[in-house]
Amino acid sequence: MAVRVRFAPSPTGEPHIGNIRTVVFNWLFARQRSGRVILRIEDTDRERYQPAAIPVIMDGMRWLGMDWDEGPSWDALERLGVENAGEYAVGGSYGPYIQSGRLATYRRVAEELIECGWAYRCNCSRDRLERVRERQRAAGEHVMYDRHCRNLAVPVSLDEPHVIRLRVPLEGETVVHDEIRGELVFDNQLVDDQILLKTDGYPTYHLAVVVDDHLMEISHVIRGDDWISSTPKRVLIYEAMGWERPAYCHVPLVNGPDGQKLSKRHGATSITEFREQGYLPEALFNFLALLGWSPGEGEEQEVFSREELVERFDLFRVSTSPATFSYDKLRWMNGVYIRSLSEEELVERLLPFWQRADLVPDPCPETMRPKLRRIVPLIQERLKTLDEAVEWTAFMFVEIDAPPAERLVPKGMTAEESGRMLEAARDLLGGIEPFEPDEIEQPLRELTDPLGVSTGQLLGTLRWATTNRKATPPLFGTLAAIGRERVVRRIDRAIERLQEVS
Repeated sequence: MAVRVRFAPSPTGEPHIGNIRTVVFNWLFARQRSGRVILRIEDTDRERYQPAAIPVIMDGMRWLGMDWDEGPSWDALERLGVENAGEYAVGGSYGPYIQSGRLATYRRVAEELIECGWAYRCNCSRDRLERVRERQRAAGEHVMYDRHCRNLAVPVSLDEPHVIRLRVPLEGETVVHDEIRGELVFDNQLVDDQILLKTDGYPTYHLAVVVDDHLMEISHVIRGDDWISSTPKRVLIYEAMGWERPAYCHVPLVNGPDGQKLSKRHGATSITEFREQGYLPEALFNFLALLGWSPGEGEEQEVFSREELVERFDLFRVSTSPATFSYDKLRWMNGVYIRSLSEEELVERLLPFWQRADLVPDPCPETMRPKLRRIVPLIQERLKTLDEAVEWTAFMFVEIDAPPAERLVPKGMTAEESGRMLEAARDLLGGIEPFEPDEIEQPLRELTDPLGVSTGQLLGTLRWATTNRKATPPLFGTLAAIGRERVVRRIDRAIERLQEVS
């Protein structure tokens, strides 16, 4: 069987990271089986439709390194108002890849279902439907449509506003084989007569997705297990139309660390948020691939290249238990990936964060790059996310306030003594050439003996004077990155601060 899987986002906002995990599973499965990945835009929810979400969705997929083999064409995207449509256009032989371009087909299928006895027209008002639901809830019954219009003596007229509903069998069971979970059995009496076509002529998700999957020859429907309850509705449409079913593969949901459904209260939940917080796409992709799947019992490896994941991923060994999204583990994994970058590459990854904080001009002048290359080795081992670089390095780019006098007086010394110590350090640093870490370290350490101070007293005070921070990257490299003139100027201001209290 030729493998054809699809990612079918609804542009009502940015997809949840749990849904993106399922896309990762689809992508890995297709790439492993030399299959095809189809991007389909499901824009039939007109009330919540947001055209601007379409390029955001596609940008997110590309940022994560997931390409697609078929998808919306240039003219289709342009009609939706997508800017720079040519950047995203792929096209293919199974289009249209945007649901609003297939409305006539959905209507035709809905009418065919009526003709063959598998659907009927319904004109129940919203008020009536709500009264039915309230009565069922009060009686402790299963809440669903009461099939009022199913067998009317006079069927609902085609000329009056109505919806089209699926005529679910009232007896028996619908059995679905799930490639991960085995046999799923559904009592037909508990399956709702779902709406297939709304009064505005747009299909519901249930009808559109079945028609699209059939016409696009989707081989495997890989989706979250929160869709299990809708599976019999889909399967019954396949049966009614005499179409071959795809293979169903329901993967576990993603929960937060507290065992509850992952939500914003746990942290970031969209690709854009993770991207802006400084996660690397290769780290996030690796992490998502391991949410609900592991390479094997006793396997300790957790960091995989994309090629390794494609080779080793096994969709049919995906767990049936909910996966836990650990932000701590993601931060650890992201740090591993950051440390694996070359210094030059890390500079490029950090540039957008420095620029967003107005620390580096955009575009970055070539004359500034040597300074950035000097900074990167000082912080690379400390970073868990790229945005942390701003906090670690901001004082290297901009002027800072002199610290409070009490920060400049180490234990066992007076303000006057500390001032003299800083004067000696300033004079020493002012004459070191070249102003490099290796040239700075030894003279500073040797300065402690003639001053009669400890290394901790000197270096700790010097750190406060030049950075106004207790913790910094390695001091000698930090001083070199700040630059001699700025270091001397900051020490002078610190000495003035001490003289105010002497």
